[in-house]
Amino acid sequence: MKKTTTRLADGRELMYYDSRDDVVRGRPDRRPLTPATSVTEIRTDPLLGEPVGYAAHRQGRTYHPPADQCPLCPTRGDRLTEIPEDAYEVAVFENRFPSFDGETGRCEVVCFTSDHEASFASLTEEQAALVLEAWTDRTRELSRLPGVRQVYCFENRGREIGVTLAHPHGQIYGYPYLTPHTARVLDALARHRERAGGNLFDEVLTAERADGRRVVLETEHWTAFVPHAARWPYEIHLYPRARVPDLLALDGPARGELPGVHLELLRRFDRIFGPDTPPVPYISGWHQAPFGTGLAVPREEFALHLELFTIRRGPDKLKHLAGSESGMRAFVSDVLPEAAAERLREVAT
Repeated sequence: MKKTTTRLADGRELMYYDSRDDVVRGRPDRRPLTPATSVTEIRTDPLLGEPVGYAAHRQGRTYHPPADQCPLCPTRGDRLTEIPEDAYEVAVFENRFPSFDGETGRCEVVCFTSDHEASFASLTEEQAALVLEAWTDRTRELSRLPGVRQVYCFENRGREIGVTLAHPHGQIYGYPYLTPHTARVLDALARHRERAGGNLFDEVLTAERADGRRVVLETEHWTAFVPHAARWPYEIHLYPRARVPDLLALDGPARGELPGVHLELLRRFDRIFGPDTPPVPYISGWHQAPFGTGLAVPREEFALHLELFTIRRGPDKLKHLAGSESGMRAFVSDVLPEAAAERLREVAT
């Protein structure tokens, strides 16, 4: 893998990831952009103790442009985009409309391919492996920034989710704080360690494999299952058999298997409701151990895992977060986890 780092016209960083070492990158950004500026404020809810970010500049971000004006496609002729090259494999750049500014974290966009009509699920294993290398490299680099506590590599797909750009892409957030979700998980790990003496992640994975009813896919190095208390209609958690805290710690065999496993799960999602339904909207994100001191447990206690879920509960029905879920964070699901797992096994290739 070859990485080439350059700058866009407004000073933002851009990285190309290529599968061949002889690829030369360096075309300049010809757009007349002013220096990038953004201001983010973070406040803490006094009752919940949870941070909330405010980024008013995001109101002006690009919203559902037509395909011939996509800012994530390569630059060709006079159509100037965020990617100055006329073709690329994987490109990562600082978000022009970040949720966190440079002093309070980092937000990056990951373009999985230059093909506007593709999707992550349509990538080859080699292409998916290059995306994995980019995620790993960005986790390493962002973890070194003084303002970053946690790195989250994720993909939103579908207008129903709120995606505003149709080009196949994801994002990476370098949070300047410990996210509420991860803080609760770390507290649960600490309480379980004190009460029972073991690692809660390990015990959950062991129990799911032993039960088997919710296991969707197993390989030599990975296990995918619908969690016992899944919140979403179709939800999969993917764990390496050997616990590691982040993508950086994955060994060669587990890393080598991952692209094929990841693609298989995404392709199964697209088959849940049959061939005549639109692509399934989903959120897919890598949960990694946070960095820094003051954690409830050592970061090695955390288990790297992927959480993949869709808000679609039927061919033409969505799971809306209405009063109970949005107002009280009390989920009620329409699909039993065991039934969801059975369906996800039925649509295996």
